[in-house]
Amino acid sequence: MDQSIFNGERARVWHVSWQLTLGRDLLRWPSLAERIVNRLISAHDAVGRELLFYLVLPREIHVISRLPAGDPPSSLAVGVANVIGKWVRQADGQVGPVFVAPFRAEAIGGIESLCGDIRMLAWRPVSTGLRDAPTNYAYGALRTLVGLSLPGGFRTAPLFDLLGGTVPQDRALIRRVIAEPPTELDVLQWELTKDLVSARGSLGPDGMMTRHVQGAAAALVAASKDKSIDGALRILVRWVEVKLGLQGGHCLSSNGGPQGARGRALVAGLALRSGLCSASSVARHFGRAKATLSEQMTASGARAADQSILSIPMEQIAREAIAIAIAMHAKDGSAG
Repeated sequence: MDQSIFNGERARVWHVSWQLTLGRDLLRWPSLAERIVNRLISAHDAVGRELLFYLVLPREIHVISRLPAGDPPSSLAVGVANVIGKWVRQADGQVGPVFVAPFRAEAIGGIESLCGDIRMLAWRPVSTGLRDAPTNYAYGALRTLVGLSLPGGFRTAPLFDLLGGTVPQDRALIRRVIAEPPTELDVLQWELTKDLVSARGSLGPDGMMTRHVQGAAAALVAASKDKSIDGALRILVRWVEVKLGLQGGHCLSSNGGPQGARGRALVAGLALRSGLCSASSVARHFGRAKATLSEQMTASGARAADQSILSIPMEQIAREAIAIAIAMHAKDGSAG
């Protein structure tokens, strides 16, 4: 169980991030990177704000912040972006947008989720090829939190108070959290969820498409062979085929009977529910008319058995579907 760290009446923990446009590089000038770190720290001087973690990369800035009620992440993010954007333009002499988006913010609801984000951020300099170990990176909070660097303005107390142990215990916890490096699958799923990369596919109205996916949809895209929306849909198709007792990897595409129609409607319902893609994209995937698929989805909504399937938590469906896909890939590989 993820221990709650959110009290709606007092404070909430947020992961706030900014991604720079192509061609910008915050580490081209070490003095600029240091100024940005100091700006992130000073932005939390307001009453009730607490900086729990920070990371500055060439094209990414991340903070994990505890903000009081009535202090939305936009208040923190806009002020930081305005100052840093001005500094970056002065440093590189380029006009135009500095950030891909004004900011991104995601609420963190528990200790497990907080530790998960700290783990991914700690390993981010390694996964992006900047360093060979998490603790070798200078422009992040990790070295201070594990006792390898002096604070330099960054206070470790807010995070340690949240974790609830003594300083040695909390440092040991952080070391355990970052002990296991994330896999490539972990990294891609996290990047998709944080909107650092977009899911791509070939099912848009004019062919190629991009989409921001999260949660189960991100897990399906990351686990697919070609890391695409198309591949994620194929994984969902296999899960539905197994659920309905159909055989073969292409049954739903070729089955013109009522079971095929039912299965395609279920896939579309799951794709919509997870945010993977639209019903139109599912119709293109199956080579069917959108109007026909919509009718079948309406009929599916009236069937208790289908509603029972659609009510299964998407995280559970994604886990089961990915396990089925991995097993099928292994079988295909051994057969070859």
